[in-house]
Amino acid sequence: MMKNDAARDVPIIQWYPGHMKKTQRIIEENLKLVDIVIELLDARIPASSANPMLAEIIQEKPRLIVLNKSDLADANMTKQWLAYFLGRGIKACSVDSVMGQGTKQLVKIAEELARPKTDRFVKNGGRPRAARCMILGIPNVGKSSLINRLAGAARTKTANKPGVTRAKQWIKIGSNLDLLDTPGILWPKFEDQTVGIKLAFTGAISDEIYDRESVVKRLLETLQHSYADRLKERFKLQEVPNDSVLLLEAIGRKRGCLVKGRHIDHEKAQQIVLTEFRSGKLGLVTLDPIPMTQMLNESAR
Repeated sequence: MMKNDAARDVPIIQWYPGHMKKTQRIIEENLKLVDIVIELLDARIPASSANPMLAEIIQEKPRLIVLNKSDLADANMTKQWLAYFLGRGIKACSVDSVMGQGTKQLVKIAEELARPKTDRFVKNGGRPRAARCMILGIPNVGKSSLINRLAGAARTKTANKPGVTRAKQWIKIGSNLDLLDTPGILWPKFEDQTVGIKLAFTGAISDEIYDRESVVKRLLETLQHSYADRLKERFKLQEVPNDSVLLLEAIGRKRGCLVKGRHIDHEKAQQIVLTEFRSGKLGLVTLDPIPMTQMLNESAR
């Protein structure tokens, strides 16, 4: 987790491709077709991956929050985040869409949330139908991978980069659930730049639009502060330098990122850090703390 004084020298990141506005219109136009909304968050950054626009768009529609990529997150922190959402009256669960862990619980909760609407539909003379859900989330949060796992087949395009899904599509999940997939949607401006930084860490923002050197520097500073042992173990370091530049160079030497004159190839070392963080090879980490208000409420009990 980032130090409180780490707001200085934070790289400014903004990324709002043109299709994002179109995605917002798709969501708003199709919201009336569904019974509930499933909001997919990254379990490593549950706060930073939550689009603040969605609450306004969704309004009173029943919502289920799903912490995806739980296999990459700190398990204890994931439990705390689930308790946080449940404490606010929001149904929540965690899933690992790669291995399928938690997906049965997700379907069960989704069906339960939709039941008042589907039961009322039948009571008013309609034929029984499956629960209809819209699945929302930021780019590269794993929507397509989760849907493919739920559907048991590669129904949607997947790629380890943001912005692959560009149009809505319905996917049938068993006999009792229909999912409306939508493209990933960001918001026009990050009020807190540390949010943009964390989205860059996890790959939710295109690697082509930010200064990788600055972002990797911030990532290493974060890991130095909270997960130094993971860095030491993964890169076989005798010690973890306090300076992020020296740390990157130490990692580069260990991984043979050398150019003529045995100088460090910084770009190659930076890519190693990003790739291994995103794949979980630097250990299970959660970068967003539980909001302070929740911690104060629990301490007062």
